[in-house]
Amino acid sequence: MKTNDKLNNKWLKASVLGCLWASSEIVLGSFLHNMRIPFSSNFLTAIGIILLISVSHLWKEKGLIWRSGLICALMKSISPSTMIFGPMIAIFSEALLIEFAVRVFRKNMFAYLVGGMLAMSWNLLHKIANLIIMYGFNIVNLYDSFASFAQKQLNIHFDNLWQPVIFLWVIDLLFGLIAAIIGIYIGRKAIREPNKIEGINFNKISEIQTRKIDLSFNYSLLWLGFNVLGMITVLCFMNFTGWLWWSISGLIIIACWTIRYHRALKPLKKPKFWILFILITMLSSFLFAKFQNTTSGIYEGLLLGIQMNFRAAIMIVGFSTIGTELYNPVIRSFFTRRSFRQIPLALEVAFDTLPYVIANLPSFKNIFSQPVSIIHQMVSQADFWLEKLSVKFKEKQPVIIISGKSEQGKSALLNEVINYLNYNNIKIGGFISPSVFEHNVRTGNDIINISTKEKIMLSRTYDNPDLIQVGRFYFSNTSIEFAKNILSLENNVQSQIILIDEVGPWELENQGWASCINDLLLKTEIPMIWIVRISIVDKVIENWNLNNYKIFNVNKCNVSDIIQYITSNQIIRQNK
Repeated sequence: MKTNDKLNNKWLKASVLGCLWASSEIVLGSFLHNMRIPFSSNFLTAIGIILLISVSHLWKEKGLIWRSGLICALMKSISPSTMIFGPMIAIFSEALLIEFAVRVFRKNMFAYLVGGMLAMSWNLLHKIANLIIMYGFNIVNLYDSFASFAQKQLNIHFDNLWQPVIFLWVIDLLFGLIAAIIGIYIGRKAIREPNKIEGINFNKISEIQTRKIDLSFNYSLLWLGFNVLGMITVLCFMNFTGWLWWSISGLIIIACWTIRYHRALKPLKKPKFWILFILITMLSSFLFAKFQNTTSGIYEGLLLGIQMNFRAAIMIVGFSTIGTELYNPVIRSFFTRRSFRQIPLALEVAFDTLPYVIANLPSFKNIFSQPVSIIHQMVSQADFWLEKLSVKFKEKQPVIIISGKSEQGKSALLNEVINYLNYNNIKIGGFISPSVFEHNVRTGNDIINISTKEKIMLSRTYDNPDLIQVGRFYFSNTSIEFAKNILSLENNVQSQIILIDEVGPWELENQGWASCINDLLLKTEIPMIWIVRISIVDKVIENWNLNNYKIFNVNKCNVSDIIQYITSNQIIRQNK
């Protein structure tokens, strides 16, 4: 993202919440699918309801819920499935229903309960609508006939043939009510007991793949128009002409799509499609024959079943081809330049953050034994990711990075810079951490407050149960708090430059003094000098999205190079 792109706070929060929701859809969805758990869509909807309601206790912005739903829905485009429109519509509709309840009844318990029930009840309505869209209103007649047949055969009676559907709808309402109650509980718990995220496992991030736009594909607005008109034409032929016209026109357009879009035909290759094809065709021919008691009834039922399945094939492949063309950079560019500019920016932020969020998700294997605890962990990450993104996309003050391998003289070079700054009466904040040697063997580091000269132990190599082990070193909690206090905003009001020795792997894991670095980047304009190991320089720059930095390799520069850069670029601010 370009540094001059501006994403307002509401959309930034929506990108975080939408990304959390999308990550649960991706990870938990795969888990439920692999375990073949019934009512998987209800569980996924429940997770969405809980996340939206619980995080809305932390963030009060109006319109946050529908924006988060829109981001999550658009992120479904990375799904390996070719049929993405249905889930996208469902996700956005659920968010709109909760937003509707909150707008009508305001943000209170009653509104959340109503919103949860409405969102969950959409599941059944969405499935019914999907069936009607795919197979036409003939599917309703088929259900009506099948229900009547079942009543006669099983000797049962419904006052209304839609009673089974209403029963399922009531179950959904109750399920939504429970999800809303859990969301309210977790939201209140997150306010009382914030659960700070420990850090990021960067080793996992490289393993996570997200779908990128295929720029090699020859996108075409003409093909997009053709796909839409082609679908409409075939559907009209099905409604107003005989089987010969709709079958020929349908086969022609499917042939055109096959030539251009190989991926679009994947759903038709799945056994599920052909099992449904056979079942619907056989059921329709059987019921027609049963109720009409004529040979022509079998033929009419058979033709009706084929027509319904043919319509489904047109809809599945057609929507897939339209979805492919919507990735056209021209279309994305159009929305970026218009009043919808915030949407692609927020979506880009969410996609960039998704691998990190997935890497930090709690194990969903325990979701059935510890559902509240696991979702509470996810909700607690919201503020963490908001801070992370706020830092990432803020225009930064200058940062000078002194890099090199261990024991190559980074700290010695930094000391020369400090001498120059002191000689010129520059007020320095921060700390240095000189190595400590015993019998010419490095045994750890001390930490020294540059402005007060106070020194305490930072780490040692020998084992101590009271210290925190990081690699072969053991760190003192007291020294970490000492370093954080040195870097605190209140202790750097008068600082003209801040030195940090060093920014290491621990800070990349959001530990050590990473939170202080975030505060300094977010809330000050004070330039900084960081000591960074050469092996992680790129990760440090990426982690904080530094956009105004200069790297000095300790083996290829001297103190005069750094001083010249500081003076020529007027890095040091003048205190008033």
